[in-house]
Amino acid sequence: MSGPDPGDEPLVVTREGRVATLWLNRPAKRNAVSYEMWQGIASVCAELGPDPSVRVVVVRGVGGHFSAGADIGDVAERGDEVYFVTQAADRALAEIPKPTVAFIEGSCIGGGAEIALSCDLRIAEAGARFGITPARLGIAYPPFAVERAVQILGPSATKHLLFSAELVDAARARQIGLVDEVHDGVDAAEQRLATFTTLLAEERSGLTQAAAKAMVDEVVADGLVSAATSDRWSAEVAAAPDRAEGVAAFFDKRPPTFTWPEA
Repeated sequence: MSGPDPGDEPLVVTREGRVATLWLNRPAKRNAVSYEMWQGIASVCAELGPDPSVRVVVVRGVGGHFSAGADIGDVAERGDEVYFVTQAADRALAEIPKPTVAFIEGSCIGGGAEIALSCDLRIAEAGARFGITPARLGIAYPPFAVERAVQILGPSATKHLLFSAELVDAARARQIGLVDEVHDGVDAAEQRLATFTTLLAEERSGLTQAAAKAMVDEVVADGLVSAATSDRWSAEVAAAPDRAEGVAAFFDKRPPTFTWPEA
């Protein structure tokens, strides 16, 4: 799928049911991420994060590629300015309080890999290629991006990618945890994406997902779930309708209808 007909806007948001898709839209540049796109990613995340009508956010590219990386012209021209907007986009995407899924085909390199790693989960088609390539330019990968890569990939795999700037195939990316699923062909990957995001958005508890994301991310950052976070979600579960609905649906042998948060 090449994506919507987005015109000239470098970022486009589409919605299907309760799934919102953020499209990177510079297909002539293999969706290289410009300064303005980094800014826009943070803005879009700020809108989608608190929107109760959105349950899942997908990030993908128009035209057969996820992203070939940050726009090198912007990096050369703007220097540290790019660092700060990149950091803001990375953080905004990672902190959306609902599941995020990167759908990857074609190139997923440099800043593209950073965006993918900022998502909770990554689904790829078998022809995708991945790399973290600042060693080709003689620059340092941003510290916050290195931190996230180490947390997800581990130190050895991160060093391999950063030291060598080699591109790896989807099978190797799956092996090191850079992607969670690999599917043969774009059609199969598209079908899995649709099935999986529908499952998350329509058939599972948003309360469970939000609590799980908050707690898992806190364990990654601090090694444990704090008492404050535990108390917060215990109170939310007690006050919300999802638990009663889930138990009732189980005994009634029917699919549950979860309503947290109410749209």
